[in-house]
Amino acid sequence: MADIIDKRIVEFINSHHVLTLATSCGERPYCCNCYYAYDEKQNIFVIKGSDSTRHALEIAKNPFVAGSVVLETDEIGKIQGLQFTALAVKHTGNFFDDIKKIYLKRFPYAVAVPGEYLSLEIDFLKMTDNRFGFGKKLLWTKSKSECNLV
Repeated sequence: MADIIDKRIVEFINSHHVLTLATSCGERPYCCNCYYAYDEKQNIFVIKGSDSTRHALEIAKNPFVAGSVVLETDEIGKIQGLQFTALAVKHTGNFFDDIKKIYLKRFPYAVAVPGEYLSLEIDFLKMTDNRFGFGKKLLWTKSKSECNLV
């Protein structure tokens, strides 16, 4: 991937393991929590779940998703959070094998749990980190080549 993502965003993503995923296939959105593995080279989250879940059924109808990863804290000066948008893709063949390896490397016990693997191909990231100053954001979009404080 040619676009450079600020290393502080990547470090934040890699320091967590649960994301909130928002889906929609009509007027009522839905969200769920998913364990994830992040692949920096491809800029994707990899998640695993059952095809019969509400979020999987909605993704089958509308693959455009949004989500967040957050640090829970009561201290305003330490608030950190990430919001993203992505395209959810179910793969087959070699790429399926690749994303499965990425996920199982982080969660080896998941091999014993049935489910399907999806990649979330990220196209937008916004990170709030009050350690940079109150209300400052790091932004990245697929079409931009750098991350800026806003």
